[in-house]
Amino acid sequence: MPTALLRRLAPLLLAIHIMLNFFPSIKGQWSELYLYNALPLCAIAVILTAPRVNDRVARPLTAVAIALWWAGSLISSISSYYQVNLPTQLLSNIAYLLFYPFAILGLPRLIATSRKFTLLEIFDASIIGLGLSTLGTTLLLKPVLPHFGGELTQTFFAIVYPIADLILISLTLATVAAQGSSKRAVGLAIGILVFLCTDFLYLGMHLKGTYSFGSLIDDGWLLGLLIIALSTWQESVDALEERPVSPVLITISVFLSATILALIALRPGYFPTFVLLPAVVTLMLAFIRMTLALKAARNIGYERILARTDDLTSLPNRRTLISEIESFVSKDGSLLLLDLDGFKPVNDEHGHATGDKVLQQVALRFNRALPHGALLARLGGDEFGVLYEGSYESAMDLALALRATLSYPFLIDNEQIQIGVSIGVAANNGTQDLLRRADEAMYRAKREGLGVCRL
Repeated sequence: MPTALLRRLAPLLLAIHIMLNFFPSIKGQWSELYLYNALPLCAIAVILTAPRVNDRVARPLTAVAIALWWAGSLISSISSYYQVNLPTQLLSNIAYLLFYPFAILGLPRLIATSRKFTLLEIFDASIIGLGLSTLGTTLLLKPVLPHFGGELTQTFFAIVYPIADLILISLTLATVAAQGSSKRAVGLAIGILVFLCTDFLYLGMHLKGTYSFGSLIDDGWLLGLLIIALSTWQESVDALEERPVSPVLITISVFLSATILALIALRPGYFPTFVLLPAVVTLMLAFIRMTLALKAARNIGYERILARTDDLTSLPNRRTLISEIESFVSKDGSLLLLDLDGFKPVNDEHGHATGDKVLQQVALRFNRALPHGALLARLGGDEFGVLYEGSYESAMDLALALRATLSYPFLIDNEQIQIGVSIGVAANNGTQDLLRRADEAMYRAKREGLGVCRL
């Protein structure tokens, strides 16, 4: 069957089934067993043929989730028309329950199909989902519990379905908040909301004894599943701008969980004890998320330091010096560029390991000769730079002092190594050519053997 025809047929069949509720004399086994249970299969086919779902996991997980729900519906429908020597109610409830793990894993992944979520985004979505679920279970399920006094199985399924619904919608909304809205995201959220509302309506009617098999409320589940299936054909968030989860949502979720835990401690027995689990897990995830965020921030800071630091000498590098020159334009000072004399023969005769040790010793001597506030950077190879704030005359004195630090030899591995330095000095005159002028002065000092040259 062509996919376009299938997408039109499924809503048409659902509309027919809804209309039959107004003509109860026509309804029967054909509509409640065959037609009703054909619709989830149509939804699965729509999902499996959706061309815009690129995630290899999202599509099969969602299809399996709906297939499990269909199995529960089929078991329940068969037991309504045929006598089966099996615990059909328990089996259908188990199948319905297995729908949620696959839906919780698959549906949020349909929202953004070409990008992997970061670990922090997963924690953010989980915190918001569990936090809102804690609030929902506290407010919505407490009135339900007294009606199930003593019936463990009935109480369990009555509690677990709404909790799973709340987790599913909360995680979906948190994912939308993190990835941005799209037609697919809106469709998925609407479908899950319809499914959730149907679950809560069913629970309320079941408590009052007003629910009957084959009533209009049964179509609410089909409507929700069909909206979810059709949304997979819509545009996803791939082409939209990525946005971080609002910290306000995370704060509210953590605050609500902490508040509920405090109320449970102050008034034991007022709230159901099962609320403790999502509340505690929410706070635990929040603390883990905070630890990860602090570690990430520390790593980013460390990487930035490494990006602006010379590996060999631990001095600031060329990037740092250039950045500082940009903010140095308005100051009274000078830039000194220093190029070592006779360093290449050291590398050729003694090896690069010895040359590296010489450079480290040079950096140490230069640092000791500089006044407080001066910036010493290694620009690469055997070239260094100094930003000095002070008068032009004192900058020349500083250049001579730096040159004097290399007047006596280095002792490296019991060998004496003698090198010199050529220094170019450029006074800051407020223009943007400070580095160029210092470079020209340094090359002139080296070319003409001046030792120190100023421009």
